[in-house]
Amino acid sequence: MSIRYKSAAESRITISELMLPSHSNFSGKIHGGYILSLLDQIAFACASKHSRAYCVTASVDTVDFLNPIEIGELVTMRASINYVGRTSMVVGIRVEAENIQTGVVKHCNSSYFTMVARDDDGHSLEVDGLVLDDLTTIKRFLKALKRMEMKRKRTDEFDHEDFTPDDYMKELEKYKVKVTYRE
Repeated sequence: MSIRYKSAAESRITISELMLPSHSNFSGKIHGGYILSLLDQIAFACASKHSRAYCVTASVDTVDFLNPIEIGELVTMRASINYVGRTSMVVGIRVEAENIQTGVVKHCNSSYFTMVARDDDGHSLEVDGLVLDDLTTIKRFLKALKRMEMKRKRTDEFDHEDFTPDDYMKELEKYKVKVTYRE
């Protein structure tokens, strides 16, 4: 079977939604959990469009809440496939909020969701390759690779059997912590 390739543009998704009082938290800003739910929905749609299959969220690597979203603002989310593996895809999502009275637009969130394609029996399904057709898609793919590499290094450093905090005590002294653990 030959590998099929798609450009990121073929799978891109944009959604917009007006933020209502029912979406707000106790401080009158839009609840982060509501935004996370929308992020998961658009990540699913983008990954499913690329893979032509049902997709599940494997991990959420980064969710940076940069600016609060107000009631009455129009939130627009743009999702794009940034990376593909054998069965997984990294979906990058940018969230902007527009004050519809003034036209002022602010960047509110950037997120990276790893999605896995599944067949009807729930088994991982191979996905189409990704065409890197401009500088932006190349950068996004390489950034996704770097995030995965950093995650692997972190796991290797801290999740091995012979880990000891003694190697890190000098570093911990710089922080507002009191270490009472002793081996």
